[in-house]
Amino acid sequence: MSEAISAAALETLFTGARTHSGWLDKPVSDDTLRALYDLLKMGPTSANCSPARFVFIRSAEGKARLRPALSSGNLQKTLTAPVTAIVAWDPQFYDRLPTLFPHGDARSWFTSSSQLAQETAFRNSSLQAAYLIFACRSLGLDTGPMSGFDQEQVDAAFFADSGWRSNLLINIGYGDPQALYPRLPRLDFNDACRLA
Repeated sequence: MSEAISAAALETLFTGARTHSGWLDKPVSDDTLRALYDLLKMGPTSANCSPARFVFIRSAEGKARLRPALSSGNLQKTLTAPVTAIVAWDPQFYDRLPTLFPHGDARSWFTSSSQLAQETAFRNSSLQAAYLIFACRSLGLDTGPMSGFDQEQVDAAFFADSGWRSNLLINIGYGDPQALYPRLPRLDFNDACRLA
């Protein structure tokens, strides 16, 4: 199971992948969204807590609800994206732990500390957002992850009934290669890493 993937797969996931702002007029099907979730849900989270919740916005009505919460710089690219995923987290994620982590009473770890529960939910939903990006790339889709939105407005518009809390947005679709910006630099190993 643990063997290196091909250079072509590395290019798809990392070296050749780009953040997209422009989109081709090509829909993303329900089946593809289900396949994305079936991949990303397999990524590890602490105690298998899986706190992320996803809203895949594709309709004009959904985009209209999202629009007031978007910063001006994210407006056009989000409204033209075939799908915008709201990656959220469930503050009561621990209620699912008896099923997701049946090895012990993991639920009590989080019911006894709201701070730990919130930190765990936010951290692991961020991790699951990254899994969504890699699932998209694996299935031939492009992404544009972003913050730049009013969290309170998104939560009021989409999560008033569930209590979920938004973390970030990810535009999903087939990116327009003509709309790409030049690749930005990355930090070198010595600038970002230490050996201990």
